[in-house]
Parts: sequence; structure tokens; C-alpha cells
Amino acid sequence: MSGTLPPYVRLVNEIAAQFPHKPPAVAAVTIANHLRTVWDPRMKRALVEYWEAGGDELVPAAAQAAEELRNRFK
Repeated sequence: MSGTLPPYVRLVNEIAAQFPHKPPAVAAVTIANHLRTVWDPRMKRALVEYWEAGGDELVPAAAQAAEELRNRFK
């Protein structure tokens, strides 16, 4: 990826960094629930599309959250 991350990638990675103490599946659901309730639909759509395109810069919990968001809340 080029030098800068899209803002939604940076933000979801920062959110994911808050949950190292939780099992990955629990963290992913927690993050996805937060995104669903707080994020603008355009940001959610952009994140899911980024994940579907490979999501190279997403940390694992953020990638799982994007998948969860797509599967449960789309």
C-alpha cells in the first residue's frame, strides 16, 4: 500500500488495539458492534470493501471485525 492509510483503516486499527486482552473472536464482535452503531454507513462500506479487496493493512482483529460487519450487519 502507498504511504498513507485510509482514515477508516487507521481508525479501526486503533480501535482494535484497545482489545488485546480479549479473545480474537470476542474482540471482533465488540469492534463490529461499535462500528455498526457509531460509524457513518459510508465508512462501514469503505472498510468492508477494503477488507474484501485484501485488507492488507488491517490488523487481525480489525480484519475479523470487517468480516463480522459484512456478515452480520450489511
